[in-house]
Order: sequence, then structure tokens, then C-alpha cells
Amino acid sequence: MARVKGLSFYKRKKKISAALVREIFSWIFGICAAVFIAAVMDYCLGMTTKVVGVSMEPALYNSQQIFVNRIRYTFSAPRQGHVVVFLPNGNENTHYYVKRVVAVPGDTVLIADGILYVNGQESEWVTEKILDPGIAANELTLASGEFFCLGDNVNNSEDSRSANIGPVKEQDMVGKVWFHLSSDEGGIGFVR
Repeated sequence: MARVKGLSFYKRKKKISAALVREIFSWIFGICAAVFIAAVMDYCLGMTTKVVGVSMEPALYNSQQIFVNRIRYTFSAPRQGHVVVFLPNGNENTHYYVKRVVAVPGDTVLIADGILYVNGQESEWVTEKILDPGIAANELTLASGEFFCLGDNVNNSEDSRSANIGPVKEQDMVGKVWFHLSSDEGGIGFVR
């Protein structure tokens, strides 16, 4: 019998080896484990929320998504300059407030002639003239566990100057803002 020359369409069966199956399952397991660990860490250690309003402009913008480190203040207290998330007076029926800590426990706070004074010194955290001093029109001393928080856009902010908010108690703080996602106006990056 003569052999026919030309194309051969002989299909060779491919064998799936045990090593290939193990490799595929190890990749699937690794991906699932990474997603699970990330979800647990986000739930236990952090959270995401959105900025409400323009009170933190230009640092943060309305509707900008932020990441909050909820475990940070378990080991240390908030410091001046930290951007924090809190529920005013612990009220869980309101949105999260995002403000900057300008004074810590033991500090005296006074707003006179549109200038914020902390311990008798002009504060570096407010650069524009404050139109409404609120409860800080008279000097007040922060008790243990109390923090005075203002919005960076101080004249468009409901913050510690308001009698219905007042100094923020440490137990009402959810955590420290550490990262923000992009918005139309702002970029992506760490919060200072």
C-alpha cells in the first residue's frame, strides 16, 4: 500500500498531568486566600467611606472615597494635624464627619479676630480668617480625651466650633484617614 503524501490531520490526545492540576489549584487557592485576607483586614482594621461636603477642601473633596485606619488610635492618641473620621457625640444616625485635629487634650483654644490660637500661639493649621468663632470665642481648655477639630475649608465647615458638635471625644473617633482615591478635582494618594 502506498503512502499518501500531503497534510496529516492526525490529532494527538493531550494528557493533563497531575502536576498541572496541582499548579492550577495552587494558583486558585492563592488568589482566594489573598482576597479573603484583604477582606478580613479591611473589615477588622480599616474601612472606606466618602467625604460629605466641601469642608475639607482643598485636601479632600465632596464625594471623594477615603480609607480609614480604624486600629491606629488603639495604640496611640490622635495628634495635631491628623485628619480623622468621627461620629459627632457618638450619634450613629448621622454621616461620618471628616475633620483635622487642631488641638489635643490639655490645650487651650481661642478664636479671636479671625485667628485660631492654641495655647496662646497662632495655629499653623488654619491659614484663612475664621468668620465664625462659635464656642471658641471664649477660651476653652480641652479635657482628657477631647480634641478640637476643624475643616480645612474653615468657613464652610460644621466642626468643633458648633455647639451641637463641640470638642470631639476620643471614643467617638472612628479612625485616621490615611489614603484617598481620585476625584474630579483631587488625585490619588496619602492624606497629610
